[in-house]
Amino acid sequence: MLIAFLHGFILSAGLILPPGAQNVFLINQGANQKKFIHALPAIVTAGLSDTLLIIFSVAGVSLIILSIPALQLTMYIIGFIFLMYIAVSLWFTKADTSSHAPVLLTPYKQAAYALSVSLLNPHAILDTAGIIGTNSTAYTGTNLIIFTVSCIFVSWLAFIILVLIGRIIGRIDKNGSITFWINKLSAAAIFVIACFIFLNIIKML
Repeated sequence: MLIAFLHGFILSAGLILPPGAQNVFLINQGANQKKFIHALPAIVTAGLSDTLLIIFSVAGVSLIILSIPALQLTMYIIGFIFLMYIAVSLWFTKADTSSHAPVLLTPYKQAAYALSVSLLNPHAILDTAGIIGTNSTAYTGTNLIIFTVSCIFVSWLAFIILVLIGRIIGRIDKNGSITFWINKLSAAAIFVIACFIFLNIIKML
């Protein structure tokens, strides 16, 4: 049981640590919202989305869906366009050096954006389906449940930590310069992910 928990914990942590659209959004919400509680819609939506993806992956549903070439190609194309849009948006975001006054998203917009960066990112979906789903086949019964719960726990914990990191950045980044460079680095990372997805699209055509 302990091995199943540690396996899920380490595996999920390794998947969620690399920078991506979802992580960037949560950090930015932590930095921009006036209170931690105001960023809860983003945390809850991202957490529920990952929970759904993990359960589907463990159940084998994601792998079945991804085995349909036309559906997989469509997901790649949508994901590529979406990630390129995010990368360009982040790259051209300018810091307001005169007054740090970010545009606050309403709870509904937070939820909608968090949903899109969670479910329209084929890289994240393939990681969840291919890695978590495949590794889950090593367990059955109670151990499988523990493995699944461990993966879900890491996602929720990571999202809370990301928002808290954003809160710290928001407090010390009075002119927005730190957020500016975080956006630049994140845009570059997301662009690289989009390029890999584009290569997969070319191979499937």
